[in-house]
Amino acid sequence: MNRILFFTVLCALLPAVQGQGTKADYERAYALRGVIGGKVFKERISPQWLGGPHFWYENRVRDGREWVLVDGKVGKRQSFTDKAKFDKARDALAKTVEPPKKPVKPPRKDHWKSPDGKWRVFFRDHNVWIRATESKEEIQLSRDGKEQDRYEGYLRWSPDSRYIGIVRRKRVDERRVQYVESSPKKQLQPKTFTRIYAKPGDLIPTHTVHVFEAVKDGKHFTVDPTLVKDPFDTRELKWRPDSSGLLFEHIERGFGAHRVIEIPVADGQSRAVIDETAETFVFVYGNSYRRDIDGGKEIIWRSERDGWNHLYLYDGVTGKVKNQITKGKWVVREVVEVDEEKRQIIFKVGGREKGQDPYYLHYYRINFDGSGLVHLTPGDGTHSVQYSADRSVFIDTWSRVDLPPRHVLRRASDGKQLCELETADAKDLYAAGWQHAERFVAKDRNGKFDIHGIICRPMNFDPKKKYPVVEVIYAGPHGSFVPKGWRSRYGHWRDELMELGFITVQIDGKGTNHRGREFQHFAYKNINDAGFPDRIKWMKAAAKKYPQMDISRVGIYGGSAGGQNAMAAMLWHGEFYKAAAADCGCHDNRMDKVWWNEQWMDYPVGPHYAEQSNTVNAHRLQGALLLTVGELDTNVDPSSTYQVVNALIKADKDFEFLMFPGGGHGIGESRYAARKRLDFFVRHLHGVEPRAK
Repeated sequence: MNRILFFTVLCALLPAVQGQGTKADYERAYALRGVIGGKVFKERISPQWLGGPHFWYENRVRDGREWVLVDGKVGKRQSFTDKAKFDKARDALAKTVEPPKKPVKPPRKDHWKSPDGKWRVFFRDHNVWIRATESKEEIQLSRDGKEQDRYEGYLRWSPDSRYIGIVRRKRVDERRVQYVESSPKKQLQPKTFTRIYAKPGDLIPTHTVHVFEAVKDGKHFTVDPTLVKDPFDTRELKWRPDSSGLLFEHIERGFGAHRVIEIPVADGQSRAVIDETAETFVFVYGNSYRRDIDGGKEIIWRSERDGWNHLYLYDGVTGKVKNQITKGKWVVREVVEVDEEKRQIIFKVGGREKGQDPYYLHYYRINFDGSGLVHLTPGDGTHSVQYSADRSVFIDTWSRVDLPPRHVLRRASDGKQLCELETADAKDLYAAGWQHAERFVAKDRNGKFDIHGIICRPMNFDPKKKYPVVEVIYAGPHGSFVPKGWRSRYGHWRDELMELGFITVQIDGKGTNHRGREFQHFAYKNINDAGFPDRIKWMKAAAKKYPQMDISRVGIYGGSAGGQNAMAAMLWHGEFYKAAAADCGCHDNRMDKVWWNEQWMDYPVGPHYAEQSNTVNAHRLQGALLLTVGELDTNVDPSSTYQVVNALIKADKDFEFLMFPGGGHGIGESRYAARKRLDFFVRHLHGVEPRAK
C-alpha cells in the first residue's frame, strides 16, 4: 500500500468523538477550573527592590512559601523557608545599599499661565485673550473666532513667554448613535440616551494650529493649508527650547500621511519637517513613534518606508534623515528607553532571531548612529523584563506556549546572565492531565509566508479519535492574536469547550501586523479577506499531520472585529466552516467607528465598503450561525448586528440570535452567553442535544 493511500485509510478508521454533550460532560468541563487551578509554582516574580541591583521576592511553592534574597551586584541568590532568618538577611543587605528613591511626580504644569508668570490665557466669545496676572490688563489676540469655528483649550506657551501656540476647532454636526436601555435597574420604563459616534465618511471636527504673539496687535501665524489638507488629528504641540518655532503632528484623513510640521516665528512660513506618506496607509495608531532629542535638534522617528518597521534619526532642523538606526527584515515593536546622554536606545524586536517565531519579543540596545547592536535577552521564547531602579540589572522572564516561564537576572549593559532565579514548576499541572498548546506552522496561500498558530487539545484527548475543530479568531488588521507566552488557561468558556470534546486553534493570517508592511497591508481595502485562505490551508496542513482534527466539522468564534470575521467565514467560506458564533461584530464597516475603519478601508468611503459588508452579503450564508449583541454596546454600534439580523430575515436564512438587555461590548464572554455558545457548538458540530442525558 502506498503512503498516501495508507494515510487516507488510517484517517478513515479513526472514530469520531461520540456526542460529548451530556450533563456529566458539562459538569466535568465546569469543574476544570478547580482541577487545574493553583498547580503551577514559581510562575511569576514580583521583585521588591532594596536599592541598586538588590531585591527580594516571594515564591509560592508546593510546601508553602519561600523567600528569595538576591544580591544583583555579584549575582548571588539565597533561598529561605524560615521567614525570621529571611527578614534578618534582608535587613542586613538593605543596610549596605541606598534605598531606591520614590519617583517624584512633577507638579502639574499650568499650560494657561506663561512661563514667566506674567500672563494667563483665557477665552471670550470664542476668541483668545490674555490677562496680566498683576495689573489684570486684558489683551485680545484673535478676532475671528466663531461659535462653530472657535479657539479652544489645547495650547502651549513658548519658553520665552512671547508666543502662544493654540488649536482652533471647527465644529460640525456630529453623528449621534441612539440607545435604548430596555430594562433599567432602577426603573420600570425604558431609558434612552445618545452618544457621539463618528462613522466612516462622516463630517468630523477639524483642527488648525495658530501662533499668536502675546502683545497687542502682535503677529499671528497659521499653518499652510496645503500641508494639512483633509485633517483627521492634530497632536503633540511642542515649542523648540529657543522659542524659534512650534512643532506639531498632523494626521491626514485616510491615513495616507503623517507629518511633523513647524511654524517658525521668524516668518511664519510653515514647513513639513517630517513627511511620512504611503500609497496604502501609515499605521499611525500602531507603529508611530517620535522622540525629540535636545529640544528637537534631532528626532527619532519610526517608519515602515523600507517595508519593515524601523527607527530613523532625523535632523530636526533641516528635516533630512541623518541615518537609519535599525535595519533588516524584522520589526521594531516598541521603544523602551532612550538615553540621550549615551545616545542609546533600548527597544523590543520581533522577527530577528533566526529559527524562532517572528512574533516573539526580544530586547535590544543600539546607538543612535545604528552601531553597537546588542541582544539583551537570549532564549527561544517571548521575553518581558523588569529593570532595577538604577537600570544596572534586569529580570528577564521568557516562555512559550509549550514552555513554562524562566526567570533570569541579567546585566543591563550587555545582557550577560548573572544568575538563574526560577524556572516555573508545572509538574502538578501536567500530572492532572493538562496539555500545553502546540505550536504549528504552515505556508500561506501563495507559499511565501509562514503562518503561525497554536493547537489546543482537551485534557482527556484520545489520539485514536477524531475531534471537531473550533477556530477562535480576531483578525482585526491592527494586531496579531495568537498567544506566544505560557498560559495554563485560555479563558473559561474556551477551556470548557475543549473539555466537551473539541480541538481549538488560533491563527495569525495575512493582514495582521508585526510581520512587515507587505504582510499587514494585505488588509488594505480588503478586511473581509481576514486571511481565510491562509487559515484554511493551515488547518488542512495540521489535519494531515494530526488526523484527529476533523476538518469536516470546523466551527469559528470571534467578538468585535472577530465577530465580523466569524460571520464572514460563513458567507465566503461556508464550504469549509460549518458553524459560527459572532459576538458584537462590526458587520458593516460603514457602521463602525471612523478611525478604525478608515485606517484600513480608506477615505472617502468607496463601493468596496458595501461589497465587503456582512449585511449586504447576508444572503450568502451557509451553515449555522449564532449572533449575540449587547443593546448598550458603545464600542460597536449594536445596529450593525441588528441590520445583519434584518438582512438574514429578508433572505429567509435560518440563524440564532441573542440580544442582551443592558449588555455592553463583549457580552459574549458573560456566563450565560458562553454557555449558549457551548450549546451551539455541541449541537451543530457534535450533532447532539446539550445535556440531554
